[in-house]
Amino acid sequence: MSGGAAPGGRPPHSLAALVAERAREGPARIALVGPGREPLTYAGLAALVDRTLARLNELGIGPGDTLATVVPNGPEAAASFICLAAGATAAPLNPAYQAPEFEFYLSDLRAKALVIPRGLDSPARAVAARLGVGVLELSAGVGPAGSFDLEGVGMGRAARSGAAGPDDVALVLHTSGTTSRPKLVPLTQRNLLCSAGNIGRTLALTPEDRCLNVMPLFHIHGLAAAVLATLQAGASVVCTPGFLAPMFFDWLAEFQPTWYSAVPTMHQSVLARAKERGDAPPPCRLRFVRSSSAALPPQVMAALEAKLGAPVIEAYGMTEAAHQMASNPLPPGRRKPGSVGRPAGPEITVGGERGARLGAGQVGEILIRGPNVTGGYAHNPEANASAFSEGWFHTGDQGYFDADGYLFITGRIKELINRGGEKISPREVDETLMDHPAVAQALSFAIPDERLGEEIGAAVVLRPGGRATPAELREFAAGRLIHFKVPRRIVFLDELPKGPTGKPQRIGLAARLGITSVEEKTPAARAAYQAPATPTEKRLADIWASILRVPQVGRRDDFFWLGGDSILATQMMVHVREAWRADIPVSRLLEARTLESFAAAVDRGGGTGTPAGARSIEQLIAEIGTLSEAEVERQLREAEGKGGVTPLAEGSRE
Repeated sequence: MSGGAAPGGRPPHSLAALVAERAREGPARIALVGPGREPLTYAGLAALVDRTLARLNELGIGPGDTLATVVPNGPEAAASFICLAAGATAAPLNPAYQAPEFEFYLSDLRAKALVIPRGLDSPARAVAARLGVGVLELSAGVGPAGSFDLEGVGMGRAARSGAAGPDDVALVLHTSGTTSRPKLVPLTQRNLLCSAGNIGRTLALTPEDRCLNVMPLFHIHGLAAAVLATLQAGASVVCTPGFLAPMFFDWLAEFQPTWYSAVPTMHQSVLARAKERGDAPPPCRLRFVRSSSAALPPQVMAALEAKLGAPVIEAYGMTEAAHQMASNPLPPGRRKPGSVGRPAGPEITVGGERGARLGAGQVGEILIRGPNVTGGYAHNPEANASAFSEGWFHTGDQGYFDADGYLFITGRIKELINRGGEKISPREVDETLMDHPAVAQALSFAIPDERLGEEIGAAVVLRPGGRATPAELREFAAGRLIHFKVPRRIVFLDELPKGPTGKPQRIGLAARLGITSVEEKTPAARAAYQAPATPTEKRLADIWASILRVPQVGRRDDFFWLGGDSILATQMMVHVREAWRADIPVSRLLEARTLESFAAAVDRGGGTGTPAGARSIEQLIAEIGTLSEAEVERQLREAEGKGGVTPLAEGSRE
């Protein structure tokens, strides 16, 4: 039944109850499938849950006890999560962690035991022994996919026995911790099943659906969207070893799934494989494709729909909300590229300063509240004090609703690039660069800058056979973005740096790439140097070089690509008006940009009269220190529209 409603219309609020109910409704229905394994039915899964609960109690483990699990992706990862979370608190960890990471997570979790497959060589074992954490070995059976037994030494008597209740913590996961210490997010049975139901209703899941899971099962995306939403609907999930692009289309052919959910980088790899297949149609008919956990570029969405012949549904989720918060609808509902859709679970609002609620088109922080949202971080009162207010959780994401009620995310607040006081959304820069035919992927990021605080860099992955230089990409971006959003530094990479869940890692990227300056050393970084030709060009080149602090300026160089901004443009105009007594509008520089073009404008000259009511350049310069670059530019244009800015007074200097 769609959405996982129980008889009588009330959905189950615990994992044990959910599995038992689905087994009663359709004992022979398939729950879990794995490559090379017999499928596990709902009756088999219910029996496995019961057997595991009894075994946990024998070992002295019950509701409220935390079990850290290190289980590679596959049927056992899905089955052990369901069974362990039904009677304790599951804490899946990335099997690829190294010893220091395991030491941090096992300590922070206050884990009672570590669950790890027998024979798996992992530093987690030694770390657990050092910390005094018990070890339970998971032995995969030869039976259906996901079957397992637990072996280990008893740990006393469990404080509670049996299945966990709706308000017991079922799952704990850490936040990514890209800008601070990772925070521990506890999610109750009720939180998880509420979110799974939201996802099932959004996607209209039924028992006839089959999900191909390629997401890691130590991440809320795979656990909630692929596994739990599938079980809520009484459907089946294919448990792969993880995302393997060369195997993707083989899995489509073998398992005939009706949908899959992934992060954008995975979708881009699927596209690359699809292009290798030429005009061959997909080997199965997908009802839809889902994308979440990071922004899906509109270009990728369009290409994916064309290649796979299925609508792409972009959704918005995060760990603290047990995954889904908003989603685009299935057809015939309208899907808006670039939007994460409408609220699809919790209540969502956009907040401004001092608690104000913002209207359509107004950008602010996205706030959520609802039964799928965590009640607070564990052992972290400071984080809770800043993240929760008046019942709302502050997501840290910035965005707005349009007039149709669709939510657009402009970026993580901590990811916004602060260039001289102007906040720039890196997503806008990413999507602009990806419109270039040679660009497959783009990830813009902040570069520390002594004068502006931060400048814009961009890491770019070119398409196979694609060719472009940094100068060409900047010129392309300059035709679509205001000058201060054009990346000053562009680097080419074979692939974008990604975290363990496949999300591109934007924060701290400059440091990881060893970039400490916006200056590019490669010859392709700037247009080919051409020496200034006219007396005006030569004199103007000296002025630009002095203000922009560059060794030389060629006649084809762009003022803004060399580091100029509206503040420096204003300073430069002081020198121009002193040297030539020409009242050139600042807007002329914004249009001309190159030394050659601007020198021609200077040679043509301009009126030198002082319009009534116009402010002097000294007045504007005095105010510059308190204004953002965008505000300086706005005021300059406004002043010019009213008759211009008056020339610098006789004897004045910068």
